[in-house]
Amino acid sequence: MGNINIITNRDGLLGQTADTLRQTNQVFKALLADEMANEVRKANTTTGINTSTGLVWYDLQAGAKLLYPVLTPLRNEIPRVMGDGGTATNWKAITGINVGRVSIGVSEGNRNAAMQTTEQDYLAKYATIGLENFVTFEGDEAAGKFDDSKSLASRTLLQAMMIGEEGVIIGGNASLALGTTPTPAVAAIGSGGTIPTATVVSVICAALTYDGYVNGSVSAGIIASVTRTNADSSQDTFGGGVAQKSAGANVTTAAASSSVSAVVGTPVKGAVAYAWFWGTVGNETLGAITTINSVLITTAVGSGTQLASSLPTADNSTNALLFDGMITQIMKPGSNSYVYSMPNGAAGTGTGLTASGAGGVTEIDNALRSFWDNYRLSPEEILVNSQELTNITKKVISNGGAPLFRFNIDGQKGESADVTVTAGSVVGSYLNQFALGGGTLIAIRLHPNIPAGTIIFRRKSSPYPISNVTNIMEIRTRRDYYQVAWPLRTRKYEFGVYASEVLAIYFTPAFGIISNIANA
Repeated sequence: MGNINIITNRDGLLGQTADTLRQTNQVFKALLADEMANEVRKANTTTGINTSTGLVWYDLQAGAKLLYPVLTPLRNEIPRVMGDGGTATNWKAITGINVGRVSIGVSEGNRNAAMQTTEQDYLAKYATIGLENFVTFEGDEAAGKFDDSKSLASRTLLQAMMIGEEGVIIGGNASLALGTTPTPAVAAIGSGGTIPTATVVSVICAALTYDGYVNGSVSAGIIASVTRTNADSSQDTFGGGVAQKSAGANVTTAAASSSVSAVVGTPVKGAVAYAWFWGTVGNETLGAITTINSVLITTAVGSGTQLASSLPTADNSTNALLFDGMITQIMKPGSNSYVYSMPNGAAGTGTGLTASGAGGVTEIDNALRSFWDNYRLSPEEILVNSQELTNITKKVISNGGAPLFRFNIDGQKGESADVTVTAGSVVGSYLNQFALGGGTLIAIRLHPNIPAGTIIFRRKSSPYPISNVTNIMEIRTRRDYYQVAWPLRTRKYEFGVYASEVLAIYFTPAFGIISNIANA
């Protein structure tokens, strides 16, 4: 390292002022620091001065661009109501009057029999949800005038918390254990794949909840059990949304270029997807995650790296640190919600929605009729993902009618008027013919967190007059969103955003689900 002399005020050289000396010191100290850190900058020699010389302004726009979606429609619109403490919110409901159907006819001078009333008790346990973030001292200092790093950390933390809450509202599962995944039925097919003759293929399946599905992939594997080290060095262990894996089922191929079909005969209640492992016995490897209860296997070994033998021999489908979301509360035994699973269909293909032939979808019509026949109500919203929105639109548009195009021409412009045709179509609402007083339009709503292969029906208001129900569904809070700026314990500014809440659905029969829908 070369010698660099640092000039100080005490030297009094060249008659420099104190300010000049301080500025000179800062420059030389920076150079010294660079050299000590072995920072090498390439010299750039050019003829004349141009852009390649390097003497150019660095046009960095201040403030990081936040280019990610924060889509939380349910979290934003579901009423949030303050609770009164306790470990759960409890309520009682009268769910039936005159359930014995006592005839109202009365003989002269006599009284009638007393009617029967059905009452049911409910509870929903509170859960604490939250996330943490931090900014190091150096990170805050280095940000300078570019951005307020602590403010940015707080803002992104709040947004991440909201996104996470939206997912829990849809698919949180604290109480519906999926159990052991049924052993799949497997069969060899003499074509359609690359599996050689006389190959023994063993297949294992694990049913997945919403969490298991969104956090898993073929390349990275599925996460059965989670052990998390927290910001305060504590640890939490909880289920990752994976049911206990099935027993292995194997079959031997009898032809070259074979494939193998695998089907979990009865869809698992509460599952939104299935993870499939296959290969030789004892070496079954993850190769597919499907949102239907079957798969068509075309290779001898799964394309991933996770082995089925690495999964714990236990059911890890629930997470007791969360509250139950809509899918779980609809699917739970005793909910009396409308629950329908599409038929198995061909392995790997499944069964898609069916055009009714009258401008509708048969499965949706059946659900709406069930809501009316059993509870005299109509859903107000149908939540779908992009796959099902496309499939519903195709089934409605292709129901056999004339092409659905309309041309608007400005008559004042005469024959020379330009005609603009807008391509594309989407079904934005569904006409429910099973509603009191005639047809009722139900909004079809694209939602970012609904899994493929799933449709959810819901009410937004009480279907009955004088029901003593202000909100048919609400977020009940012991303590709503709050931020904690933790005391300094290291050279980090640490932040946490938390809430204590539960999703309370007061009348689950006003909700429903169609699952196991194939993309067809």
